[in-house]
Amino acid sequence: MSSLDWIVLVATLSVIILYGVWKSRGKQSMESYFLGNQSMPWYIVLLSIIGTQASAITFISAPGQAYTDGMRFVQYYFGLPLAMVVLCITFVPIFHKLKVYTAYEFLEQRFDLKTRTLTAALFLVQRGLSTGISICAPSIILSSLLGWNLYWTNLIMGGLLIIYTVAGGTRAVSYTQTLQLLVIFAGMFLAGWMVVHLLPENIGMKEALQVSGKMNKLNVIVTDFDWKDKYNIWSGIIGGFFLALSYFGTDQSQVGRYLTAKSVKESRLGLLINGLVKVPMQFLILLIGALVFVFYLYFRAPLFFNEAQLARIHKTEHGAALSALENEFNSLSTTKQHQVKDLAAALDKGEQTAISTAQQALQATEDKAQHVRAEAITLIKNADPAGDANDTNYIFLHFVVNSLPKGLVGLLIAIIFLAAWGSIAAALNSLASTTVVDVYKRLYKREESPEKYVRMSRMWTLIWGVFCIAVAQFASGLGSLIEVVNVLGSWFYGTTLGIFLVAFYLKRVGGTATFTAAIIAQVVVLILFWMEVVSFLWLNAIGCMLVLALALVLQPFMKKTA
Repeated sequence: MSSLDWIVLVATLSVIILYGVWKSRGKQSMESYFLGNQSMPWYIVLLSIIGTQASAITFISAPGQAYTDGMRFVQYYFGLPLAMVVLCITFVPIFHKLKVYTAYEFLEQRFDLKTRTLTAALFLVQRGLSTGISICAPSIILSSLLGWNLYWTNLIMGGLLIIYTVAGGTRAVSYTQTLQLLVIFAGMFLAGWMVVHLLPENIGMKEALQVSGKMNKLNVIVTDFDWKDKYNIWSGIIGGFFLALSYFGTDQSQVGRYLTAKSVKESRLGLLINGLVKVPMQFLILLIGALVFVFYLYFRAPLFFNEAQLARIHKTEHGAALSALENEFNSLSTTKQHQVKDLAAALDKGEQTAISTAQQALQATEDKAQHVRAEAITLIKNADPAGDANDTNYIFLHFVVNSLPKGLVGLLIAIIFLAAWGSIAAALNSLASTTVVDVYKRLYKREESPEKYVRMSRMWTLIWGVFCIAVAQFASGLGSLIEVVNVLGSWFYGTTLGIFLVAFYLKRVGGTATFTAAIIAQVVVLILFWMEVVSFLWLNAIGCMLVLALALVLQPFMKKTA
């Protein structure tokens, strides 16, 4: 990066850290550290919710996802608005009425200690590992593209945000997420504008969208039903509903966001508006990827976007074969540059025959290019079995680093840090709150001074921060980290949601039946995943329904405990 990029990067990150520390000043209690004294207005709650769910993975990977697979990934969020309605009716008023610090306190009041402890443990395992991976994912990409040392990048990515998260708790997290999102949205808007601006003079937004549509990158809705298809309208609405309901209703990283609201009304307003804006927001982020695809039709794309990996393969005995594939791919890219101009001209004239002919020719060349890419990926796997053969996460940043002007590159790199910090800081705060409230305070030290609990909260925030950085240092060999994070959540979210739904709606079912049902359901979900019976989104619905059904079946055979 240029000196200007470094100045922009360092200045942006410094402002965020100082702002977080400034917002955390003053004496704190457990209520202020974890709940912000329940003083947050709805718009801060809204931005905090968005900032927690929109990790760096969202802004790095989503454009690449649209580039490779079109915009059908947006269906992943179609169940979210309905989940927000259910949350506002059921979860929010109960949590506020009971004045809980964590969602899991409610479970002991409804069931028993073992059910509360099991659910809290499921959360701690899943969120601790996922947060470590959330640190590692952007670090791997930045280290590869910019030549940074991976381990130092992990330390910086995770270490800097610990400063204001330990110091300020949930108040610092909420307010810094607000500022972070403003910078993120501004930067992403500039990136989207630059994609179109860098296209040839006669190609504007309208023409770019027309070409993208003809190349099947605007495939927002897929109605075909397939149990193993990750992204269609059925898995999005049904599986996505259960995933969103569990994530926002039972995951402390999100529950902790809307528990900071000054009233039930403010919590509901933040959640409902989140349900309205999330799908359009994700649509626009994916649209950037569809536009980047058009950009690389007019300008030559690399054979493999992780060029550091390509450089390593070139140094092996497979280098000559890789060079031959690159030459063939570059030749096809030149052909595509001519063909896309023919398609754009035909679209401009509105001649359907010419449009169809140009579209078929361009698609045929694109298919050949993808076949060459597939050969290259196979070669990369054979040459480096432990390496990352999936370059989806590198596509958008490759465009940023190689195509954007000085200064804007530094801003986009800062955005990656800020997006990572927003979700990771909330996760650390929720991990600390669950550990202190559901484990330390409940099982070990029930009567301590408020100052001691705040000190323990800060200590556990630091401990979890160190743990997540340690996970990040070992996560680079797990393959596609984006998929790993989603799968990890789907292992546990269905079971956790089932426990809460039993608590809310099946009043005659007690703790022992629910606890046993949850254990069985969790085992079944892991077996289904291992056997690859369904795609991971369906695991959320299956786990939830299993807990509900088994709890009803088991209750008559067990002594009622609640």
